[in-house]
This record gives sequence, structure tokens and C-alpha cells, in this order.
Amino acid sequence: MRSPSGTKPRQSGKLDSGALSSPERLGAHVSTQGGPASAPPRAAAIGATAMQIFTKTPNMWREPVITPEIATAFKKSRDDHPVAAAISHDSYLINLASPDPALWARSREAFEGELRRSEALGLDGIVSHPGNFIAEHDAGLERNARAITEALRTVPGELMVFLETTAGGGTVLGRSFEELRSIRDLIGDDVRHRVGFCADTCHLFSAGYDLVNDYDGVWASWDRIIGLRHLRCIHLNDSKTPFASRKDRHELIGEGSLGPEPFRRLMRDARFAATPKILETPKGDEDEVTNDRRMLSLLRGFVAGV
Repeated sequence: MRSPSGTKPRQSGKLDSGALSSPERLGAHVSTQGGPASAPPRAAAIGATAMQIFTKTPNMWREPVITPEIATAFKKSRDDHPVAAAISHDSYLINLASPDPALWARSREAFEGELRRSEALGLDGIVSHPGNFIAEHDAGLERNARAITEALRTVPGELMVFLETTAGGGTVLGRSFEELRSIRDLIGDDVRHRVGFCADTCHLFSAGYDLVNDYDGVWASWDRIIGLRHLRCIHLNDSKTPFASRKDRHELIGEGSLGPEPFRRLMRDARFAATPKILETPKGDEDEVTNDRRMLSLLRGFVAGV
């Protein structure tokens, strides 16, 4: 069974309690320091009903393996600390659009590793940044789609890939809805159903999609070009930089150039009620929970009319 957002509940137990009794899927990226099983308690500590994790150190090529023991411990931890949606984010080093054959092959192998670990943990999806084409834009789109196609064929299952919108700096792909649609269209017919999208509010605003002054227009454009049915995850981030800056600099909700209103509208928008929403805002120097708790409280207050 799939939720209205297309994210399927994959864990067992406690389905009628806590987070799992509500359509809300709201949370933050949480640490897996100490092992994946440490993540659900961290999500519970901030009151999250959704979480995002790394399955490995994101700035290293080292490829850990999820053993049956690690997977069992994670699933038990998730049963003990239920979240309605759990997703991963792939490595920062991966560039599936690279024109360098060696880097492309290494990236594809690393991406397969991300898929295997996320599938073993029973996660709902994996967020992936479209690559950097360096040269030859269209060839970069094709390389990215080919790598995703081959990886999904190599790692079968129900796990989905969520291609993330980007701020559009340099030669990075994903700055426009058209680019994202093109990548998905180029993916093999047999695995395309496993590819959706993640919209990052900071990235959208920085790429030139004006969520502040044209909220309805942005989502109408998304629906026309991509289709709202393919939006499977939202990253909630304010921006430290001005509109159309092409820079990826996250800020606390309501304290950046977007301000509170786009987030108020997102939280009240019935179309996205069951879509997982993940904070990637600064944790701060004090601890790993205070800012996240404050941001989640603010966002829930928007729903309550505060």
C-alpha cells in the first residue's frame, strides 16, 4: 500500500501509534553516528515524524556494508521510535553526469552502494543530486540517466530515487524543471516508475523560482512540466542569499530571503499534506536538537494557524 504521496510504509509494528497514526511526515536530517540504529531515537528526540540520513560518510568514497545484524537493529530501532517516512541522501562525491569515464564509473558504483544500503535498511527512497555535466549539457543528461537506469536494474526492489532540484550554480544539472523531467524521460522504461523528485525550497528560490511572490505559479509550472504526482519529498530550507542567486546556502526557516510565508503556505497546502518534508537547516553550535525542535514547532504552528 502506498501513501497519498507515493511513499510506502515499509516498517512493521506500531502502525497505529505515535507518528504512524498521522498523515504528517515532518522531520529533519539526523545523524547516524554510532550506526544507523542511532537515527530513529535522534528523530524521536526532536519530535520528528520523518527523517533523512546518510548511509555512509558523504564526503568519502569508503563503501560500508549493511550486514543483516545492522539492518535488523535499525528496523527494531525504527519500530521502537516510529517515523512515517525514512529516506537517505546519497554521497556528495557522486557525479553521474561526469564526462570523465573513471569518475563516472566510480560514481555509478557508489550510487549502487547507496541503493543497496538503503534497500537493506528498508528505507522509502534516496535523494540524489543530478550531476555536474562539466561540458556538453545534453550528454550530461544522458550520462546521468544511463547511470541511474543501470543502477536500478542492478539493485532491484521497491526503493525509489528522488532527483533533487538544485540552485543552478556552474554546470550542475537540476536547475530547471525541464532538466529534471529530461533526466527522468531518458531513464529506462522498466525502472522509470522508481524515479520521482525532491523539491528543495532554498534551491528553487536560488534557481529563479519565486516561491515568495509567485507560490501558485511555481507549483503550477511544476505540475505542467513534471507533474505533482512525481513530487515525493520536500526539503524545507530558507536561503541566506537573494532570489535567483544560484547559490546553495541554507538558513533557518523564516530567517532568510524566503521569509516565513512560503513555508506557511506549504504546510497548509493540502496537496503536500502527506509528502515527507525534511529540514536541512543549520543545527547551530549549541547542540543537535534545539534548532530542529524550534523549526518543527514553528512549522506545526503554521498548520495550527499561529
